[in-house]
Amino acid sequence: MSESDEETDETEGDAEPAVELGDGPDVAGEPIARVASRLTWPATRSDVRAQEGDATVRTPDGPTSLDAVLEESGVPLFESRAEFQQAVEDVVGSGPVATE
Repeated sequence: MSESDEETDETEGDAEPAVELGDGPDVAGEPIARVASRLTWPATRSDVRAQEGDATVRTPDGPTSLDAVLEESGVPLFESRAEFQQAVEDVVGSGPVATE
């Protein structure tokens, strides 16, 4: 490791977060992108339900079970992460996420 790498490693621990977090209420559920990152693609709807169906995702109307979203979606196979995220958004909509 070079000196510049060591300096970078030392200063990264002291850095401020890239996004400043507010003092507002907590947001229930997980971002769909986080759930999608735990899956491998392509994935069938049944595989996604088996692996992550019990996850609660954030939606504009409040937290929702991913299992319920997938049931309403009707898409049998997600070729990519983007396709999965779009299918979820088609069901739950997009926009600001409700807070508690």
